[in-house]
Amino acid sequence: MAGKNERQRRQARERYRRQQEQRVARQRQVRKRWVTGIGAVAAAGLIAALLVLFLPSGSGKNASASASKSPTASASASASSSAATVAEPAHHCTYTKATPVSKDVGFPPSAPDYTASYQATIKTNLGPITVNLINDKATCTVNSFVHLAEAGFFNNTQCHRLVTSNGVYVLQCGDAYATSTTKIDCSNTSTIGTGTPGYEFASENLTNATYPAGTVAMANGGTATTNGSQFFIVYKDSTSGLNGSSGPSYTPFATVSSGLDIVQNVAKDGYACQYVVSGQSEGGAPKKKVIIESVTIKKT
Repeated sequence: MAGKNERQRRQARERYRRQQEQRVARQRQVRKRWVTGIGAVAAAGLIAALLVLFLPSGSGKNASASASKSPTASASASASSSAATVAEPAHHCTYTKATPVSKDVGFPPSAPDYTASYQATIKTNLGPITVNLINDKATCTVNSFVHLAEAGFFNNTQCHRLVTSNGVYVLQCGDAYATSTTKIDCSNTSTIGTGTPGYEFASENLTNATYPAGTVAMANGGTATTNGSQFFIVYKDSTSGLNGSSGPSYTPFATVSSGLDIVQNVAKDGYACQYVVSGQSEGGAPKKKVIIESVTIKKT
């Protein structure tokens, strides 16, 4: 009996250890893809973190938009801009498998149309937001965004994270876990803000990148190879907040040509609730719900 009891105690300890590891892993995943102003956050004495723009947005899929994958909602510590420099426009794109998959629509083509010009119209419940995609400087990012849009990945999803302080002024979208009917109460961050499209890819267009109002950029998971589907729209200049000591970390891939006032009005209404990770505020769910009904692409 003593031997049996000892085995049971060991099994109980092992179960407890696994549960603790899973809990820590979930907390790290929550931090994934959250875009956070690195310099400003550090100055405020807070943890430097992303989302996975949410990113994010926020991703640090293995260690951390979202909150980001990451706003990012989630993301991990600051994304590095150390990805190998690729001559743009890129003639070949590499996408690698990633998890968790919030919606599977397959991989983008590896051969992008690097000579094309693209315009995207993000149709929301509050009105259309039109953006011009920067295909000559962020070719593989644009190639991915076009693929996701045309596959309906963004359809009936909601922008899950708003950031309004510490030099970061962004609305983060692009996680298919946040469906149009999902009630985001800021406690369900074990999934919201962690989602990927099933693949990830490297950052682009970081040299001397800035983030003025109207910039559309990728949330990532804490490293320069963890971009996925989550992105953020800058509604007020955030260059100082998003550029950390290592420089720009989030790929700018589009600029808003119309509809920025929609995002600015959402920001004015503030949060419905705030995300709190490890005791720190990571923005919040916007009080005024923003639902992406569809994203259409115009190619010229």
